[in-house]
Amino acid sequence: VGVGLQRRHEAAYKELIQMVHDGVIGDMQYSRVYWNAGGVWEPKKNRNQVKTEMEYQIWNWYYYNWLCGDHICEQHIHNLDIGNWLKNAVPVSAHGMGGRQVRTDKRYGEIYDHHAVEYTYADGSKMISQCRHIQGCWSAVEEHAHGTNGTIHLQGGAPKQCYIEMPNGTKIFAKTKHDNPYQVEHDDIFKAIRTGADGYSEAEYGAMSTMTSILGRLCTYSGKVITMEEALNSQVSIMPKDY
Repeated sequence: VGVGLQRRHEAAYKELIQMVHDGVIGDMQYSRVYWNAGGVWEPKKNRNQVKTEMEYQIWNWYYYNWLCGDHICEQHIHNLDIGNWLKNAVPVSAHGMGGRQVRTDKRYGEIYDHHAVEYTYADGSKMISQCRHIQGCWSAVEEHAHGTNGTIHLQGGAPKQCYIEMPNGTKIFAKTKHDNPYQVEHDDIFKAIRTGADGYSEAEYGAMSTMTSILGRLCTYSGKVITMEEALNSQVSIMPKDY
């Protein structure tokens, strides 16, 4: 099972995160993860160009939760997954806020244009999360984790921007050759299929990083503190009642 979280196959990430797990930055106290950018494509068709509301939503799937999950799930999952990977854990609770500041027109469906979530892990450490689709603002698609003896900085697709920084300012860069992680993730699963490798499955962390994203969305939509257990047992449904 491969799930498409390609950072897990990126050489610099694998090497440096293994160093974090080996204790190079000490005890991890908190992480910061971001997908702040200008947004995605504009709606592809107007409502007067289609026969039904359902057809409009299918054409413009990104803007509807039952198709996309909101951009905290569709994009920001990649950064949240790295936060979980760094901790080798999933959050036990979260709270947050979000809204629609600029994408207020009905043609933009129902998704928010910004989310900010504070996740808490079982040991009390935190993951601070931001994702935003607003043009002209600070942009960042990256992950950071702060330990008692150093900090790791990661930026997908930019190996020179991936390093561990020690308290004296020394920077440790990955030594592994960089290959395109989008290709490597396919190479890895094809190899597993061809060789019959036992245990090649990304299903659990893929599912729980998805659930981390959904937990964040539940919090930003409700304004409440929600536990992972409550989210896993939630009866909330965002699916249409009528197709």
